Amino acid sequence: MRNIFSMPKGILQHINDPKDIRALEIVDLIQLAQELREFIIDIVATKEGHLGASLGVVELTIALHYVFNTPKDKLIWDVGHQAYGHKILTRRREIFNTNRQLGGISGFPKRSESLYDDFGTGHSSTSISAILGMALASQIKGTKNMQHIAVIGDASIASGMAFEGLNHAGDTNANILIVLNDNAIGIDPSVGALKKYLTNVKKGTAKDENIFECLNFNYSGPMDGHDLAALINELKRLKDIEGPKLLHIITTKGKGLKKAEENQVVYHAPGKFNKETGDLWPKTSEKQPPKYQDVFGYTIVELAKNNENIVGITPAMPTGSSLKYMMEQLPERAFDVGIAEQHAVTMAGGMAAEGLVPFCNIYSTFLQRAYDQIIHDVALQNLPVIFCLDRAGLVGQDGATHHGIYDMAYLRCIPNLIIFAPLNEIELRDIMFTAQLGLGQPIAIRYPRGRGVTLDWKQKFNKIPIGISQELKKGTKIAVLSIGHIGNMVSDLLKSMNEKGQIGHYNMRFVKPLDTAMLKKIFSTYESVITIEDGCKMGGFGNAILEYANEIHSFVPIKIFGIEDVFIEQGTVEELHKIAKIDISTLKNYINNLLNTD
Repeated sequence: MRNIFSMPKGILQHINDPKDIRALEIVDLIQLAQELREFIIDIVATKEGHLGASLGVVELTIALHYVFNTPKDKLIWDVGHQAYGHKILTRRREIFNTNRQLGGISGFPKRSESLYDDFGTGHSSTSISAILGMALASQIKGTKNMQHIAVIGDASIASGMAFEGLNHAGDTNANILIVLNDNAIGIDPSVGALKKYLTNVKKGTAKDENIFECLNFNYSGPMDGHDLAALINELKRLKDIEGPKLLHIITTKGKGLKKAEENQVVYHAPGKFNKETGDLWPKTSEKQPPKYQDVFGYTIVELAKNNENIVGITPAMPTGSSLKYMMEQLPERAFDVGIAEQHAVTMAGGMAAEGLVPFCNIYSTFLQRAYDQIIHDVALQNLPVIFCLDRAGLVGQDGATHHGIYDMAYLRCIPNLIIFAPLNEIELRDIMFTAQLGLGQPIAIRYPRGRGVTLDWKQKFNKIPIGISQELKKGTKIAVLSIGHIGNMVSDLLKSMNEKGQIGHYNMRFVKPLDTAMLKKIFSTYESVITIEDGCKMGGFGNAILEYANEIHSFVPIKIFGIEDVFIEQGTVEELHKIAKIDISTLKNYINNLLNTD
């Protein structure tokens, strides 16, 4: 065993691989845990990222790599935002300052990044199914003495997919270990009956039968997830037990940074902060337009106070979606259903069937998880659910797992469903107002992460006629058709160009139904048409315009600006727009080339 005293300047700098961890004494591992926490805090304080989750599993991370023979033994981190310590200890310490940066390492486990990242994650509740698949593969291939571990939180294990995995795993003799990291919080505090059950287990007041033992898991715990020596001993014991096992550990999210422990919601991903005190660096005092999520949050409260049938639903994102404002003011009509997108959509359908007006707010990337429910439970029955798709478009540093770029394509093919993308905060408010008046069919309203463009956004409501676009600027030669917030970039560009009135700009607003009357006028007036969207080209808004042009036998050339058929990795939104070629300079160059062809 190597001793701490033979190592100058601490331990972490000498850890390049989990093999180095296995050479340490327990006292050294405790020191390593302290250094690892400090290292994570140092980097995230300046580079930003997910903080609280990784701080909470430092001891667990060290214990897992100490006891198990990674990467031969398989280890999956559910969601993955708690895997920073794992990344640092598995040959990525020197490049961890590139975490979530353009060209750097991903903020989530990623198979192509490291042999130690056995399965890519980012969305929740996938780890049990994936680790079971790996364990069964080991059995089929006749691989002996391989361990399979999944780490999942108490919020994620309450999701339907996690239960499906538990249900199957308990009916096998697969050699898997599920580590339930119970900190009573996901991004927001955990909710639901399972959370109450786990609380009772921790208190020792649960009923005699253990739910996991009833599912045929060898259950142990609950135990202190910050007691490194005890964790190591228990993991060693479980390593020698065959079949499905579940270890229940209790941890504190944000452990080791007082501010992060006290305010776990804010310090999930706090932005830049003072690494010594934990205090957040003050935001700019300059008055800014609001975040789209807050426009939604304040507007639904305003509407709900005048319409008693309005209800709000979010799957575990009350803070991120700003439904928290309704939960605070009208708690009996706002529902956090936990990480349960399928349930959220179908519950909204049930409410709509009974005459309520449900606003179902789900991030674009997470609505993918409820696709069948949108079709089968809502659209097929033509139930007037109002879907609010936050984080639509490229979201930035969370990367490929979180970009909301597929919604226009995957929703456009569903009958009965209206799709709307507001240009600004006022249009978001107006379409919410219009939808709650009663459309007789479902609608999806997509809007981006971040801020709008309007300081004076809280204006009198106006009804928006369905399927009607806006001519923002009349032109003679080139028509630019934009959908949603990216249209503001087009407006800014045209104001800066000396194009002599040759370029028209149309805020199409509706992906479905298209404003065919306006499109006929455009195709009969202009020599060229450009479409631009912050979504995938294949099947998206531009494709819808192209299909319509084909229907009316138009020969006007159409250029589609959108995201190509590739996964876009992490970076700032501005960097990614440039990579995707939907940025202002790319559009300007294309327009100038068209204008100069004559």
